Parts: sequence; structure tokens; C-alpha cells
Amino acid sequence: MKLYDYEASGNCYKVRLLLALLGTPYERVPIDIFAGDTLTPEYGRLNPVRETPVLELDTGETIAQSNAILWYIAEGTPFLPASRLARAHVLQWLSFEQERIMVGVGGTRFRCMTGRAALDRAAAASRFEAGLNALSLLDVHLTGRSFAVGDGCTIADLSLFAYTHVAGDAGFDLAEYPAVVEWIDRIRALPGYMHDFVPYPENALPGRGRSIYE
Repeated sequence: MKLYDYEASGNCYKVRLLLALLGTPYERVPIDIFAGDTLTPEYGRLNPVRETPVLELDTGETIAQSNAILWYIAEGTPFLPASRLARAHVLQWLSFEQERIMVGVGGTRFRCMTGRAALDRAAAASRFEAGLNALSLLDVHLTGRSFAVGDGCTIADLSLFAYTHVAGDAGFDLAEYPAVVEWIDRIRALPGYMHDFVPYPENALPGRGRSIYE
């Protein structure tokens, strides 16, 4: 299978991390979002929404949206529980990640690291507050727990981890969330853990590239 992947995206990193933890072989197809790679007709056929990541199966079928890809890959592994209730809880935290962590933490990080926060300070402040709230909620949930759902690491944890562990890049002080810090350390201690999440390149700065974000 092929993973169409932008290495500076947390949504892509979470998929690479799961594949590494499972030791699953795959072909990585590098995509430069800000060089216009997702604007081509070819990429539009892979994903009409023109976002990364996209997983292309050996059959030629494709799956878009990072958490859908995580679910597909994790099926039949310890990273996706078998019980109906546990799976519902995994989905609950996958939704929280996209609605709260990615928006409040990941979105704030993107705007801070690419100079976009200065272009609309009111919007940036609102996103930062949303990030603080998301981290507080996550810290409360993780207090007294080793992982987000059950006793072992699931794709809920990997999804939440992607942007949470680099929240400091956006000015969030993770020391204020001790349960989150301990949880981050547990993820990093997993056998097969790898970190290849890179900063945004220069062409991600406003006016420097061509992308769906311009």
C-alpha cells in the first residue's frame, strides 16, 4: 500500500507512527502541500478534498482522512479494541482530537509557525483559548489513567498524541498538564516508537506557496 504523505502534518505523522509501531511495510509518496502537489488533477482523483494523508490500497482503492486511515490499519490489532463499547470510546476520542485538539492546538501551531497568527490576532487568540480548553479536558480525562481508552495504547492515543506532544511549538505550557506529560512519555516508550515529525518548511509561509490554504 501507498501513503501519500506530507511530513510536516500531524495528521500524516499519526499514520506513520501507527505503521511504525505495527512494523507494517508501505510505500511513502511524499507530497508537498505548499508546492501545489494536492492541486493537480491526479491528486484530485485520489482525494477530491485535496488534503493529506491518503492511503492507497494494493487494489487501487483509497481512504482519506487520517483517523479513518488509522481505523482501517488498526483493525485486527491491539490498537483497536474488539469490544463494542471500547470501540465507541475510541471513536469518541478520535472525534475530540479532530474537533478540539487539531483545531485548538494543531491549528494554533500551524498559524504560529507559519506567521499566520500575526495576520489575525483576534482569531489566533480565540484558537489559543480553544487549545487551552482542549488540553485541560484531556488532562482531566488522563488523570488516573495510563491511556485514553482501556489499559493499552489505541489509535485514540496516537491521534491525540500527534499534535499534543508538540503543543509547546504554539506557546502552550505542557507542564501545566501533568497527566498529559506522563501520557506523552508512555507513548514515547512504546516499542517501535519513532519521531519523524518535522517543522513547516519555508514555502508554508504566507504568499510563498500554492495550496488549498492560500
